[in-house]
Amino acid sequence: MRKQIAILLILMLTMSLLFGCTGQIVVSGTNPSTTPSNPTGNGDTLVKTGLYIGADISESKSAAADAEGKAKYDVTLVAVTVRDDGVIESCMIDSVPATVKFDATGAITSDTAAEVLTKNELGDNYGMKAYGGAKYEWYEQVAALANYVVGKTVDQLKNGALDETGHAADADLASTATIYLGGYVAGIEAAVNNAQHLGAHSGDKLVLASMNSVSSSKNATAEKAGSAQLDSNVTAMTMKDGVITSCYIDSVQAKVAFDAAGAITTDLTAPVQTKNQLGDNYGMKAYGGAKYEWYEQAASFAAYVTGKTPAQVAGIAVNDKTAPTDADLASSVTIGIGDFQALIAKAAA
Repeated sequence: MRKQIAILLILMLTMSLLFGCTGQIVVSGTNPSTTPSNPTGNGDTLVKTGLYIGADISESKSAAADAEGKAKYDVTLVAVTVRDDGVIESCMIDSVPATVKFDATGAITSDTAAEVLTKNELGDNYGMKAYGGAKYEWYEQVAALANYVVGKTVDQLKNGALDETGHAADADLASTATIYLGGYVAGIEAAVNNAQHLGAHSGDKLVLASMNSVSSSKNATAEKAGSAQLDSNVTAMTMKDGVITSCYIDSVQAKVAFDAAGAITTDLTAPVQTKNQLGDNYGMKAYGGAKYEWYEQAASFAAYVTGKTPAQVAGIAVNDKTAPTDADLASSVTIGIGDFQALIAKAAA
């Protein structure tokens, strides 16, 4: 009898190690599409967490003798939570407008150390009301779209929300949102298609946060092309009672190369892929000798922080290169996680 009780206690202990306080199995070294999620047994409905990053560089221009060149970025960000039947439960939309200027000698003229703010962060300073005469600012208009999609499927959104020009056809939506919405609807559809079960439940608070920088940009020389580079780290995260219930991380490096005469050499029509989309082609294993690719490491970090508070994430021990020293995390995450920790802190603020 005592032997049976001992076996039972061992089984219970094993299950407690496998399952966190949210009831999610913690799996390291996997991408979001393979991270399983299990019901907590309390009757809550599991929902999927989705993220979309769409970067456009097509409006960039080469320098001329009488005009500076510019790398112009327009990055659309969408986060969603969605039920298994396709109904969107929550949605957030943001955008990163950034420009790096350079002259006809290939020298960057922008302050690359300046803070890069999103349109939501700019708020009224984005200037649609002050300079464009709009009734509502950008952040108010996309918030109206985000609120409009709640309770709808993508099919319902695509059938009736917009007219043939990509503007709002629904009268209630059109009363606030007068900007072109076609790209944001496409982003919502992509976020829903990307959504995975990562631990979130119906009613959890959805957060969309990004950290953006152009500080990696470099001047051109006679020997080497210059590069205007926007780095964006983004998370779609859900929380309940101060605890992270799901986390989805992706990143994009949008680069525009130019020569010593300020002429752009990048194909501006080519799609700009995120690191998750690049997958193994990002090259950490092929060229850097890493055991796990970037998307695998980012997903392992996201799974590791699920079930933790932001304070606990901030307290993860790291070395002088911000790589984790915790044995469990370091087994699948060898890159620096300082940017990830800062991203989580921003999302939770």
